[in-house]
Amino acid sequence: MADDNTNEFRVERAITIAAPPEFVFRHLTDFHQWVDWSPWEGMDPDMVRTYSGPDTGVGATYEWKGSRKVGSGRMEIVDADAPNELGIKLDFIKPFKAQNRTVFTLVPDGEHTAVTWTMTGPKTILSKIMGIFVSMDTFVGKDFDKGLAQMKATIEAE
Repeated sequence: MADDNTNEFRVERAITIAAPPEFVFRHLTDFHQWVDWSPWEGMDPDMVRTYSGPDTGVGATYEWKGSRKVGSGRMEIVDADAPNELGIKLDFIKPFKAQNRTVFTLVPDGEHTAVTWTMTGPKTILSKIMGIFVSMDTFVGKDFDKGLAQMKATIEAE
């Protein structure tokens, strides 16, 4: 988490998955596969998903519109250094506007891969007010933990 005196927040979680980085990377770089592990999938069964651009890699986009619980937004892959790192521009539209960056870093560890999921962004007035009650790390970190556990289960089951 970023220092409370900075104007940027940072949320980071990690897990080790029993699969090679190339295999894990394929699950990350294809937004169609996120329905299998993303912690926000299933929160709104009526959520509308739109995919555009290439199926995988730089330029692939995923937009969602759903209930207040999931809101709406857009992700676009902006960096893809296979199988080491994936960078995503993340724009939230509703229930609040925010522009963040998400990075997945994959490091081989024997027959496993250490996966780190990081999100950074500016502290907005809303996030500063929310931060009085709960930090972004606490607010989003539990979702990252859930998503990484679901990713691990999905990938290791294949």
